Amino acid sequence: MKKKVIGLKIDVDTYRGMRDGVPRLLQTLKDFNIKGSFYLRIGPDASGLAMWQIVRNPRFLQKMLTSNAVGMYGIKTALYGTLLASPLIALSFPQLIEEMLSDGHDLQFHAWDHRRWQDSLASRSEKWIAEWFSKGIEGFESLTGKKPRAFGAPGWMIDERVVKLASTFGFSYLSCTRAQEPFIHLSNGLVEIPSDLPCFEEVGLKDGAHKILRLLNDERTHIFPVHAEVEGGVGEEEFRKFLQGALQKGFAITTVDEIFSTLGKSLPLRDFRMELLAGRAFPCAV
Repeated sequence: MKKKVIGLKIDVDTYRGMRDGVPRLLQTLKDFNIKGSFYLRIGPDASGLAMWQIVRNPRFLQKMLTSNAVGMYGIKTALYGTLLASPLIALSFPQLIEEMLSDGHDLQFHAWDHRRWQDSLASRSEKWIAEWFSKGIEGFESLTGKKPRAFGAPGWMIDERVVKLASTFGFSYLSCTRAQEPFIHLSNGLVEIPSDLPCFEEVGLKDGAHKILRLLNDERTHIFPVHAEVEGGVGEEEFRKFLQGALQKGFAITTVDEIFSTLGKSLPLRDFRMELLAGRAFPCAV
């Protein structure tokens, strides 16, 4: 594979993102004749629980305001898990999963319950984490007929227990960090393929494509983190601009799984660390 490569890591975080965002993304990718990796949230959409973070974390409130969260996610999404029951996400759309597979896209595991992981991972027991993995992987397998090869943690939030447990669920690699280059996790020997580029939520949609394209001044592999609710919604135009600009710069665009298959074996061996990145409300693994 040529060196100038961008992998598309597309997180599907909400019911609305699955229902409305994924079909629009499928059309966009079809228009550009490219494939992406969709990281699926399998279980309940409890996005409404995020409202507690507005009180607890001023950075979260700022992010919601600057990113036009209502426009991206919708009012109903903000009520799921509180005033409205939590609908299942990927499990509610088996026919859409079939379409994604038929179109040749790469499907991997993102979450069972994204919100509870991101809000309370540190206080959860190892048993809860293991059960979370088991439910999500079982649901993924029921939809796709196979186990996922990769795991991409919600909010790029992990700890040592997660890394340890990930090695017991048969993953071939992880995409759980925002590091600047692939590495091997010291504690479990799994390859990490990080999302090194910023996402639109972090740089803003106004001129977002241009801001990220300016970072593509080298000849190496990048991972661009995409969210179905954004690039499959209010950010579709900017996403199309990004794809067009990246292709014009001579980058090939492919799946994260394809990038994994071409990685050499001489990767750095190290532990991850947590770091608060620009535009984020919570620290991410790097």
